[in-house]
Amino acid sequence: MRSFVLGAVLAALIPLSAQAQEAGDAAAGEKAFAPCKACHNFQKNGVGPDLKGVVGRKAGTYEGYNYSAALKNSGLTWDEATLHEWLKNPKAKVPGTKMIFQGYPDDKKINDVIAYLKTQS
Repeated sequence: MRSFVLGAVLAALIPLSAQAQEAGDAAAGEKAFAPCKACHNFQKNGVGPDLKGVVGRKAGTYEGYNYSAALKNSGLTWDEATLHEWLKNPKAKVPGTKMIFQGYPDDKKINDVIAYLKTQS
């Protein structure tokens, strides 16, 4: 019986451990965000929209930016899962987007960028 309980406890902890590994590092994310600075910042729209407070925002809605119809009509909200897919491959997530960034191939880097974006609210 004791082995069964111990096994159940360990099985319950494995997903928590995986989630902890997936948590991003905001400091590393700030460095990984460097290529994004060519188009995005956290104070005003530029080539790309202002990203201040982007986590939790409905896609294509930041005032004063001319979004593609594809992004405006995507129905997406920038939660962590959506941002992860977007940062992996924007054109696959929203075909027709005008964003030219090809995406990050590294999941750790994506998680770090998301952690950094979450600090910019």
